[in-house]
Amino acid sequence: MSKIRDSVEVALELDEKEIYAHIAHESAEDMLRIISSLDAERAKNRGEIIYYEDDWDDLIRKRIQKGKRHTAFDFYNPALLDIWESRVNSMKDVKNKIKMGTAAVLGITGISLAITFIYREAWLLVGLGILPLILALQEYKKEFLDFSYYQLSQFFIDELKELIAKHNLDREKYGFRVFNYDYFDVDVRKVGMNTIAFVTVDGGRREDIEKRVGKIVASIKDTTGNK
Repeated sequence: MSKIRDSVEVALELDEKEIYAHIAHESAEDMLRIISSLDAERAKNRGEIIYYEDDWDDLIRKRIQKGKRHTAFDFYNPALLDIWESRVNSMKDVKNKIKMGTAAVLGITGISLAITFIYREAWLLVGLGILPLILALQEYKKEFLDFSYYQLSQFFIDELKELIAKHNLDREKYGFRVFNYDYFDVDVRKVGMNTIAFVTVDGGRREDIEKRVGKIVASIKDTTGNK
């Protein structure tokens, strides 16, 4: 992966008229990678075999390491990094709790098995009776992660749509690979062996986007406990 240059470092090399166009383009390029990577993770979470490797989490962390004031994301929407961080933390929290819950169920089952051998009583039935909880926990994790990946993907799609419209970028140059087909405001096409999506820019959906983004942000804050 090539080294990510600071937006300001590159911008200083350009004349004033090119600065905004360059940073807008850089922001869009980053969003394309993030959306595709998030959607790939979503598909993998559903059990699909996806041959797509790109670390969206690593990309954003490298941007953060450059300093928040010097990132392409902050040029457009300073809330992006905070929203991403909150959602990622909530996903990690759920994964850890599911892991601990699964370990607890298996531990109880193991103890019941040991007691059954020691006292020759059917305590194993207690352990076997709670084993279905593991399936319930895994299903909850799967659904929670799917919704979380969907929220983040749709959020970045909406941000990309607004960015392209605001800076008059050519949407045909900003296609991104998708593996799920339930996102709003995208035009999905088959290009060779890949499925590529392009945002639809109609110029009359700003309020709809803002409402949808607002709901996504509110939902993320609710699930992460942010005030």
